[in-house]
Amino acid sequence: MNNAKQNQFSPKLTRDLRERAIESILFLAALSSVATTAAIIGILLYESILFFQKVSLWEFLTDTQWTPLFDDKHYGIWPLVSGTFVTTVVALFVAIPLGTIIAIYLSEFAPPIVREIVKPALELLAGIPTVVYGYFALLFVTPLLQKILPNLPGFSMLSAGLVIGVMIIPYVSSLSEDAMRAVPTHLREGSYATGATRLQTALRVVLPAAISGIVAAYILGISRAAGETMVVAIAAGGQPNLTLNPLEPAATMTAYIVSVSLGDLPHGSLEYETIFAVGLTLVLMTLCFNVIGHFLTKRYREIY
Repeated sequence: MNNAKQNQFSPKLTRDLRERAIESILFLAALSSVATTAAIIGILLYESILFFQKVSLWEFLTDTQWTPLFDDKHYGIWPLVSGTFVTTVVALFVAIPLGTIIAIYLSEFAPPIVREIVKPALELLAGIPTVVYGYFALLFVTPLLQKILPNLPGFSMLSAGLVIGVMIIPYVSSLSEDAMRAVPTHLREGSYATGATRLQTALRVVLPAAISGIVAAYILGISRAAGETMVVAIAAGGQPNLTLNPLEPAATMTAYIVSVSLGDLPHGSLEYETIFAVGLTLVLMTLCFNVIGHFLTKRYREIY
């Protein structure tokens, strides 16, 4: 009798143990990502505190020169912020219109066979190494722009920004197209029933209904453009100029981090610690973008 009961309950016990094991594995996987993020933030904060013990936060936020590697040392972050801002804006002027147009076409106008070919081909752009984009900007885009703008220098934020814009088009178009495809078909059919054309339906019904997902795609594109490294390091130049003119060379925050992280400076020096202060600034900027995107997505989310 006891053996019968044991055989009866053993499958249930085995199933419970398997479910707990799977649950524990999934929990550890989720915890690993959170722990990695916390470790990165912790390292940035710790090293940045060491930096700000030697350089005042006021100087960091108000000085208009960034020359920590020169004899006349200044630690104003604004030249790097301006370079990052300009290249990001130039990239968004390329990626947002083209990415949105591509998403509208793939979602509302493209035949299924065209969508199956074009979307994977477009997403291949995201798999190209960024160093290739950097040399493409330096050796092809810049000479092409110099034919239009003869006074354009060999390094410029315009060239880097245009190539970054091309690079992030897949992020914008793919996520925007997914958001538009998620819009229920009955909304389109209702629009067609009122006599609207496909273009009117796409622009006045589908696009507003998918605005939360489209905004999320834009925010991802902004974060990706602001965090790009190799393109700006190769094509934008490394001069920390406080300027909003995209025709001039400048250094971005990521390009500066790369230039200092090559191993030429001793670990623990003030010059070395500047990369953590710059990295923390970049993290806070992208965090602000993500928070804004979260609230916009929550505000305009449609529930069907």
